[in-house]
Amino acid sequence: MIAVLFALFCVLFPVLILYLCHRYAWMDRIGAGLFSFAIGILIGNISILPDEVKAVQKIIMSVTVPLAIPLMIFPTDLKRWVRLAGKSLLSFVFVICSVITASFVAYIIYRDSVEEVWKIAGMLVGGFTGATPNFFAVAMALKVKEHMLVLATTASWLVEVPWFLFILAYGQRFIGIFLPPFKLEDASDGAEVNAALQAIEIEKSSFINYQGIFTRAKLIPLMKALGLAVVIFAIGGGLFSIVPKEHNMAVLMLSITTMGIACSFIPSIRNIDMSFQLGQYIILVFCVAVGTTADFSKLVESSPAIIGFASVVLFGSWVLHIVLSALTRIDTDTQIITSVAGIFSPVFVPIAAAALKNREVIISGLAAGIIGYAVGNYLGISFSYILRLYF
Repeated sequence: MIAVLFALFCVLFPVLILYLCHRYAWMDRIGAGLFSFAIGILIGNISILPDEVKAVQKIIMSVTVPLAIPLMIFPTDLKRWVRLAGKSLLSFVFVICSVITASFVAYIIYRDSVEEVWKIAGMLVGGFTGATPNFFAVAMALKVKEHMLVLATTASWLVEVPWFLFILAYGQRFIGIFLPPFKLEDASDGAEVNAALQAIEIEKSSFINYQGIFTRAKLIPLMKALGLAVVIFAIGGGLFSIVPKEHNMAVLMLSITTMGIACSFIPSIRNIDMSFQLGQYIILVFCVAVGTTADFSKLVESSPAIIGFASVVLFGSWVLHIVLSALTRIDTDTQIITSVAGIFSPVFVPIAAAALKNREVIISGLAAGIIGYAVGNYLGISFSYILRLYF
């Protein structure tokens, strides 16, 4: 009975979190994922969960991410976003190069003091180019130990949130010291009017808007999308069962990512409304469940090295990105919006654009973030195996 109640809590609590984030702007800026994870950690450390919930924790953690990834990729129109990206595509390439370089430096510094360091490096590459879903997907692919997953998640958010708040408050003024200001002719697709109109449309259909999700018109197509995600998971599971055990999770995550991208080219699948939101909700369920596995004693004991690792990756890549942008005359707003898109996902692009008082960068920021969703898993998993094999 306790196990059933725990499962229901993990599934239903994100509803409350999403409602509160919708109602209170300050919670929305911090993010539903962080709140879900924090509440999970709190519950996991007040000694109210019996051992019988461990099986439920494992099931939720094993199922949610592989289901969420295809759902979040289905709405992606990669050809359109690449076409709209403009100069932001170059900026996002710099984001990728910067994160990989900083992760390698952090690996060299911390390889003797951080457990599973090659896996953590790959998780941060995936997470800082494709945001939270890819962070968790890479962790599953590499079979990261549960306590290390919690540590790495905690550390990444501890450095990400202050950075994001700084960017919102002072980023434009600070980075503007080194980079040129945004000019209207830099707008995506070279058409100012179209960009503005599309930006307005994107704002109306916000990534975090769940309104009407239970109506018949939206729910039936969503169930079809979920069914397709289950089929993709099953096919990935078949591949999982026939490849060597050492690499089976990597094959599973890469196969479901690839199949999700392939399905996104089919208009009838790509146009299913709120598929992204459903996938995002499932990620929140994962955040609650994984948070309950946390052990505060391990967090306190191991956090300094993990926080140092994440700090080197985030701030090192940020500085390098600014340098590369300065060399190629990428403007301040484009540098900021592509950084936010890679680290925090497209969900936070409109928030950052509002802080910049620049609606024009929304389209290019969304383009960068959506491309990041598509490539983050490949980058993170590949980088980890390169470190393991050659360094």
